[in-house]
Amino acid sequence: MSIKTISMREMEKQSEDVFESVIVISNRARQINQNRYMDAAIRDAEESEMGVFDELPPEPKENYKEEVKSTTQALNEFIEGKLTWRNSDELEI
Repeated sequence: MSIKTISMREMEKQSEDVFESVIVISNRARQINQNRYMDAAIRDAEESEMGVFDELPPEPKENYKEEVKSTTQALNEFIEGKLTWRNSDELEI
């Protein structure tokens, strides 16, 4: 896996405030992690039978699927303009 630098100008196309950009990207990365965790929990619940207390064997390494890191995925979505957000101070009460 190679390291790729990101131009600040690419980020400024989406938001002029760097701190806002970081918050949006980190919140999206958190959402991605939560979704992956929930998907894994659902998949595990479907695989196990109710009432059986046998331990599941560990998943073989051949079946290991490496996923894109959540921060990398969130950053790519941000730069591509796929994310939308709003500021909490702009919300009407």
